Amino acid sequence: MSFAARTSAPASNRRLSRPLFIGNEIYRRSNFGPKHPLSVPRVPATIDLCRAMGWLPDHIYLESGRASPAEIVRFHDPSYLNALRRGERMLELTPDERERFNLGRLENPIHNTMYSRPATSAGAVLRASEILGSVDFGIVYSPAGGTHHGRPDRASGFCYFNDLALGILRLQDLGFERIAYVDFDAHHGDGVQDAFAGDPGVFTVSIHEERRWPFSGSLHDTEAGTACNLPVPRGLRDAEFRLIVDEIVVPIVSRFAPQVVVLQCGADALADDPLSRMELTNGSIWDAVQKTVALAPRALVTGGGGYNPWSVARCWSGVWATLNGFDIPVPAPPAAEQVLRALTWNRARGKNPPEHWFTTLRDTAPGSAVRSEFRDFVATAHELYVECGDRI
Repeated sequence: MSFAARTSAPASNRRLSRPLFIGNEIYRRSNFGPKHPLSVPRVPATIDLCRAMGWLPDHIYLESGRASPAEIVRFHDPSYLNALRRGERMLELTPDERERFNLGRLENPIHNTMYSRPATSAGAVLRASEILGSVDFGIVYSPAGGTHHGRPDRASGFCYFNDLALGILRLQDLGFERIAYVDFDAHHGDGVQDAFAGDPGVFTVSIHEERRWPFSGSLHDTEAGTACNLPVPRGLRDAEFRLIVDEIVVPIVSRFAPQVVVLQCGADALADDPLSRMELTNGSIWDAVQKTVALAPRALVTGGGGYNPWSVARCWSGVWATLNGFDIPVPAPPAAEQVLRALTWNRARGKNPPEHWFTTLRDTAPGSAVRSEFRDFVATAHELYVECGDRI
């Protein structure tokens, strides 16, 4: 059945009354190991903080199930899937399997939820895709999603499955012909770009720090007009991020006219994150989220990177507030402060956190001018992606 035929009902009859939030309790017990950057309570803290703020009533919170093996092999190799299941069960893999699938190393350790956790985040994104396939207007938020580095046959960059690729494939199976993928993570969204390179129905946009792992996504990497890469200089500031969203992202995605926007909201571009050298405040992320989800009638919004539990929870809770149009009070109410004070982090900054990590969700935005070299970068990107309309 064609997409047009499936969406012939009046929009007013096929609209989510408000955004939906998908989560799962597995993230409270999943542990990558004491030294791993992901061994921090990101998703549970986001859920708890949204509830403490009064933003997450039970009727709009959905508990996600796991993606089935049959659903996962829509993108991933069956032998890789089986290795993950065996590794979770036995807590061991052969040297050949470790090498072949990039498992058992510092970035992708063997642990007791190495299959069930990514299968759950994939299940959430697949469910979100199904929901969006049944409506003309709507937003679904899955902060546990966003594993944009995952490869069909191996783990990469903390990502065991690529839930975003699985979700986009499901959206295509549902008949969507124009899907825009926008990635705010500090690291290039290489796994998603490569999965859909050359596919005219999927346009990928990635804003990421230059000369940062995985060292891909150069400015001129357009994948025959199906990708836009914006490798920004270190020290990216709010005003610069806003400029690139307004001058590059919004125009090119608008011209693509997507039926769905899939938005990856990694929080590792924030100034307080240990794995990047970008200087954004969470308010700039929220502003970009608001502008991006407005570019399509449907939006699937996920999390991504982010390795400081306070900055991630505060940012992703604010993303949820933004999607709903909620005001973010300053200071945070006592129940929210209680959630934030209960967090721990074994890095140096976690031993003596600044007081504002406890008392407010919104970062203080220092005044900053746009650097001249960044204006030159935006001018080049504008010429490459906006003025050359035949690239999309």
